[in-house]
Amino acid sequence: MKRIHILGRKNHGKTTLVVELVERLVATGLRVGTIKHTHHKHELDVPGKDSHRHRAAGAAVSAIASPGMNAVFWSPAPRGLQEPADYEAFAPYFASCDLVIVEGDTLAAAPKIEVWRQAVGSQPIALEDSSIAALVTDDPWHGPIPIWPRREIERIAQGVLDLIE
Repeated sequence: MKRIHILGRKNHGKTTLVVELVERLVATGLRVGTIKHTHHKHELDVPGKDSHRHRAAGAAVSAIASPGMNAVFWSPAPRGLQEPADYEAFAPYFASCDLVIVEGDTLAAAPKIEVWRQAVGSQPIALEDSSIAALVTDDPWHGPIPIWPRREIERIAQGVLDLIE
């Protein structure tokens, strides 16, 4: 599974960049998948609904199949909060994708780019994390990694493709 991670602190524009990248890459004929990574524990299924009741009864995997949308729910194996996510568990669901864009997950062992806006007031993660390959920003910054102008989505998309090849 070829994947790239879009990093950034809160309100720096990660989701907006992911959406624009998906639109741009899909327009070129690529099949793109996305994963939203979070460190917070969320109940993604709806408590009380049948699929949730199936899992509560002990089902290792539970799914919803409908004409408009499918979903699969499973509980990950117990792991420490600071361990990377198990992306191989997702691989079968993304097998038809040319690229998977993950929003978040600084611990991942995959190419990473960061989106940063000076106006938000925090420093780039790239100052602390040497595994970040590029900084996406329209603000002035002089650091050890390349800058990809935020307003140039085609250039960012090409940079992403270059990183995963």
